[in-house]
Amino acid sequence: MRLSLVTDSLSNLPLTAVLDAAAALGIEGLEVNTGNWSAAPHVDLARLLADAGARERLAADIAARGLELVALNANGNQLHPRDGARQRAVVEDTVRLAGLLGVRRVCLMSGLPGGSPDDATPNWVVTAWPPECGEILRWQWEAVLLPYWATLADHSAAHGVDELCVEMHGHQLVHGAPTLLRLRAAIGPVVCANLDPSHLFWMGADPLAVIHELGPALRHVHLKDTFVSERRRAVSGVLDPGGVEGIGDRAWRYATLGYGHDERWWREFCYRLRMVGYDGWLSIEHEDELIGREEGVERSVALMRAVMPRAAPDYRPQDIAGAPVTAP
Repeated sequence: MRLSLVTDSLSNLPLTAVLDAAAALGIEGLEVNTGNWSAAPHVDLARLLADAGARERLAADIAARGLELVALNANGNQLHPRDGARQRAVVEDTVRLAGLLGVRRVCLMSGLPGGSPDDATPNWVVTAWPPECGEILRWQWEAVLLPYWATLADHSAAHGVDELCVEMHGHQLVHGAPTLLRLRAAIGPVVCANLDPSHLFWMGADPLAVIHELGPALRHVHLKDTFVSERRRAVSGVLDPGGVEGIGDRAWRYATLGYGHDERWWREFCYRLRMVGYDGWLSIEHEDELIGREEGVERSVALMRAVMPRAAPDYRPQDIAGAPVTAP
């Protein structure tokens, strides 16, 4: 397994400083944010698409520090009833740029439309009752989500991108393993999972169980923790719309690695990833409002260095069984 960094984790620094910091910490890869929910402070998507020289300079700057560009990230809501067209364009342009840069992996969300053709805001259905919830979900999946993803899959194939890694996230149609696998079954293996345990924590799922449920669909991992305030959760549950200004009163919040779940948990997380055959990139994403960006990334790297396996396993059955017994 190898560590990479979501560049927005250090959004306060210019790109050259992000590259230098990553190299100094022993991080080996970069996941670059290109737009939508990110302000994309480190890259100009339109310029990189239009200017081969700019792409070459970006690649050279990354390679000069011994880093590898492992993914582009266009997280957002490309199915938004009012802003969807703009966000879809960012996703499509990110796929084009990935193809031009020789990057085969794009990270994104599934998208969440309104509850009907007339809605102006997204509608996230999280209960089976009242009965119109089922009608809303059927329309969202059959009329909006699946047609969009079929088109996006074709677009990705045309540009050499074969892994669309969907982050299972609240307020999205794909928000857990069952919905991820449903989309993958309908569209094909280009739909992969980007496993970020932080979202699963607050939604009440067990990321360790999700690893085994996803199996070969798991193609990318984000490293982000969640601190759950049991005092507040016991009162309000995990459906907590409170803003960051009231962070001390929230039932949960995103946290630096180790501040929500201890080293032992993260050690098992890595071990279970290897159990299902995942030995790829682990991409640090810092979104902790209580710990500074650079300190948070440094602490996350230190924890992962202590727990993640780096070398490939070298076990062979014959090493344990010994030499075969020869009949007399």
